[in-house]
Amino acid sequence: MKSKTTFWSLTVAIAGFLFGFDTVVISGANEPIKALWNTSPLFHGTFIMSMALWGTVIGALLGGIPADKFGRKKTLFWIGILFLVSALGSAFAVDKYSFSFFRFIGGIGVGASSVVAPMYISEISSAKNRGKLVALYQFNIVFGILIAYFSNLWLQGFDGANDWRWMLGVEAIPALIYCVMILGVPRSPRWLTITANNHEEALKILKITHDNNEAETKLDEIKKEINTTEKNTTSVFKKKYNFPLLLAFLVAFFNQLSGINFLLYYAPEIFGRAGIENPFLASVYVGVANLIFTILGMSLIDKFGRKQLLIIGSIGYIISLSVVAWAFKVSADAVILLTFIILFVASHAIGQGAIIWVFISEIFPNKVRAMGNSFGCGTHWVFAAIITLITPVFLDKNEGIFNDNPWPIFAFFAFMMVLQLAFALFIMPETKGISLEDLSKKLVKDETN
Repeated sequence: MKSKTTFWSLTVAIAGFLFGFDTVVISGANEPIKALWNTSPLFHGTFIMSMALWGTVIGALLGGIPADKFGRKKTLFWIGILFLVSALGSAFAVDKYSFSFFRFIGGIGVGASSVVAPMYISEISSAKNRGKLVALYQFNIVFGILIAYFSNLWLQGFDGANDWRWMLGVEAIPALIYCVMILGVPRSPRWLTITANNHEEALKILKITHDNNEAETKLDEIKKEINTTEKNTTSVFKKKYNFPLLLAFLVAFFNQLSGINFLLYYAPEIFGRAGIENPFLASVYVGVANLIFTILGMSLIDKFGRKQLLIIGSIGYIISLSVVAWAFKVSADAVILLTFIILFVASHAIGQGAIIWVFISEIFPNKVRAMGNSFGCGTHWVFAAIITLITPVFLDKNEGIFNDNPWPIFAFFAFMMVLQLAFALFIMPETKGISLEDLSKKLVKDETN
């Protein structure tokens, strides 16, 4: 039974692999596209580097709608189709505008994936293993990032000026595999109960994901929660949901104000600025560290809990980002800079990286989970898009505000992580080992009113 739940979770988590690959593979095409189409820093930031992220914002904000209406499984399948179309379209793009369009399509897939995949996994998991299984999604994001870095490294020199097209187009292979595999997973038992009113099929799935004697009790709990919420409403913007909304916003906000996407999207350019001889190889080192510490975070999330991991990660962020800012400011040795960038990525992987998708997928009641996830993930992607869009304005070596030395950017991110530490210590609740229905009672005020 547990093996089936794990397999289904792994299958859905492949959406995370596509997410990670799609968002970071652009780092290898960054400079070639800039040269090919002679784009200005503002155009490049808006239409080349961050266009996928604006699609991601749309996908995250709207992803909860089809997930509620048509179900998690059907939505996950069409997310795979979006990745497939984006990979092929970007690879064969004839100009910067068509390229931007297909990157936007892929972004919609990424955004919807970040809402629906963790939500689906949390809904088929038990309270005991939910953190670990939802974290498989983050593991696959990181694995996709690593494979994208390796892929970009291997494809350098493969087809000369067309290398970047191969870098982007190869994503079509895992996208197709994912579309086929997703057809084999069951529908979410909570969606079946809440929306489809199919209690019989929901019970069959619960008997697989839980012990037989727990399945009927769990179905009764889900029904009871539905009966205590307003009928025919999925609106999350009500006073009683203010605390879960605040938690989702702050976790997502601080995730991006750590600077993680800034580093991952512009890694080769940042490493080149630091004087590192092979920026693409250095990017691979970052990807390996990200994967190793994500595995560590996954192994600890149900033991230490979400709150404790975020505190540990925040301390690591503050130390590493402060040293990176100092290293850039004084032109310290490239080895020092690379070491503390890797520590920064490790801090993210064990903290924010491990907990964000798990935490957001847990804190909203069943009835409004889809729209609550959309709000949290949408917040994440709005800030990711803004940061990616404005980065060339600060980082461009010819026209950037900090073109000579980007140390103030890292100093700013370090300060934001001090605020995140305060959030983790004084506001964030612990959610480990608590059922979704019990969390609803704990975090939502006056739900019976």
